[in-house]
Amino acid sequence: MTDASQYLLVCYLAARDGGEPVAPGHVADELDRSPAVATETLQRLETQGYLTYEPYEGATLTAQGRETAADLYETYVVLSAFFRDVLDLAEPDREAMALTGSVSSLVTERVAETLLEDDDIDVSA
Repeated sequence: MTDASQYLLVCYLAARDGGEPVAPGHVADELDRSPAVATETLQRLETQGYLTYEPYEGATLTAQGRETAADLYETYVVLSAFFRDVLDLAEPDREAMALTGSVSSLVTERVAETLLEDDDIDVSA
């Protein structure tokens, strides 16, 4: 679910920052995708029950989508902190976004426990 994970995470972050519905153009810009690809992916996520999509309006996360995206957000925060604080990467958020759906919760927990235990990482949604 890696590519879909990125879309859910972008919708989750945008909804937290500016509300819903989330415009497909915003999703396309954030993920460096074409508007057509973003719209197609959002429509696919709708058929899977993660969001509702209205043409010319945008995407609104369902309860299932919000729960899944909240879990992805926790992984995103941990990976972003790791990439920034430990690996000193130039674009830690972009790297974290790319890997969020590919990393298991076990890996996320271990990274948070072992490498980032001294940091205050807030993974609350």
